[in-house]
Amino acid sequence: MIRAINRTFVLATLAALSACSAPQRGPSNEVINRVLVGVPGEAQPSTIVATELAYARAAQSEGQYTAGLAYAASGALLHGSNGTVDGIALYTRLSNPKTSVAWGPRTIMMSCDGAVAISLGRFRDQEAQVGNYVTVWQRQPDRQYRWVYDVAGRDNPQPPPRPEFEDGDIVVTAIDAVEGLIADCPQRRGNAAPPPPALSLSSDHPQGSTLSGDGTLRWRWEHRPDGIKYFAAEYFYQGEWRTAIEESLTSPPES
Repeated sequence: MIRAINRTFVLATLAALSACSAPQRGPSNEVINRVLVGVPGEAQPSTIVATELAYARAAQSEGQYTAGLAYAASGALLHGSNGTVDGIALYTRLSNPKTSVAWGPRTIMMSCDGAVAISLGRFRDQEAQVGNYVTVWQRQPDRQYRWVYDVAGRDNPQPPPRPEFEDGDIVVTAIDAVEGLIADCPQRRGNAAPPPPALSLSSDHPQGSTLSGDGTLRWRWEHRPDGIKYFAAEYFYQGEWRTAIEESLTSPPES
């Protein structure tokens, strides 16, 4: 779920999607070109939107794992049903499926300096199952963003199928927009952000926590004993730390 989203702005109209549907095949250049110019400063959510959409289109045209390798940073982690694994090593061993997963972002969250970004969105897999995904992006020395962590899980239960419409019917659907969340920059006033709240970490299951270099965003993951893939992200805004993204995701049963 998304909580404490008090500072949001519309970045782009992506597609006419219902609230429970997954994104369709990769968006067109026209859609990407309609992404608005981001707010002043290093943190530009529109850049992440464009990167996400380009990645999704590359997965359709070049292959899911080929695209995953092209957009991965060194040491990128995939969080699967058994925990985190080396994403590059895994994708290198796998052959591209005939059909790629389709996806699109709904929320972009960034550190003040723009070095770290988190995208939360919706996907539809090869079995027509839908769900949420989270991807953590990190800006590289060449100023391009590459993913460093990725996790996804199907909705349970799945939403009902979309109704069939007769030719000539006028169909009105919800218009999705990408929301942008940017951490405040207290260091611009000579003050660093206070540290985020202390975490109560348990040693009985794998987990990890990362604070952005500028100290304004923290993301963490856990692989819990019941198989739940937990992810949470907080950012510093209006003088306090706020949880903006929190997801508990499940994997499909192993065949």
